[in-house]
Amino acid sequence: MTSSDLWDEDTAQRYDDASAEMFAPATLDPAVEFLARLADGGPALEFAIGTGRVAVPLAARGVPVCGIELSQPMVDQLRRKASPAEIPVVVGDMATTTVPGEFSLVYLVYNSIGNLRTQDEQVECFRNAARHLAPGGRFVIELWVPGIRRFPPGQAAVPFDVTDRHVGFDTLDMVTQQGTSHHYTRLADGSVRYGASNFRYIWPAECDLMARLAGLVPELRVADWHGAPFTSESESHVSVWRKPLDG
Repeated sequence: MTSSDLWDEDTAQRYDDASAEMFAPATLDPAVEFLARLADGGPALEFAIGTGRVAVPLAARGVPVCGIELSQPMVDQLRRKASPAEIPVVVGDMATTTVPGEFSLVYLVYNSIGNLRTQDEQVECFRNAARHLAPGGRFVIELWVPGIRRFPPGQAAVPFDVTDRHVGFDTLDMVTQQGTSHHYTRLADGSVRYGASNFRYIWPAECDLMARLAGLVPELRVADWHGAPFTSESESHVSVWRKPLDG
């Protein structure tokens, strides 16, 4: 059992179009370059591989990639881009599911660790990453920094996207660290579609403690895939932990 939302066929079919900005070269290319450099010619494992947004171009760079994905419909969309021989995928949750072999790199992008909605599962996700890493291998997470300072007293939600086609806002519970992203999307016929996804937010320091419990050591934290310095004003981070050579 997992606490993650399970993305259905309709959501999977719409995913690439709904996330089109994440496929833009200016957004995607730096991530692929960053990950390819860390893999250093070795194999990579992506947790929550989805429709292959990152895995497909990373494999095209010559990095052997396989994945774990909870949603079979998302894997079905990936299969339109890459065969099982090109990018093997095991269907299961990223906290407990294993794949054969050892990896130079395990990575988890686009806030996806938050899909695990309990702290215990998130801790197990770090342990699962460490379990798959070869000694000296790296675990990489891309994650937002919770925008708690944007919540004035009494406010229930904050917007994260407001355009003529889409309005999105987050509701957060400061006690449980549970959140929901609400999406209102205007369709071509003028109607509006509502969708929601649930998550548990994590602070960078909490990630470091989870890594430590998994036997991983911190190596790098930057604000984005371009390597901008991480500061108190950063709204996201890319963090890298390493499995010790004697681990």
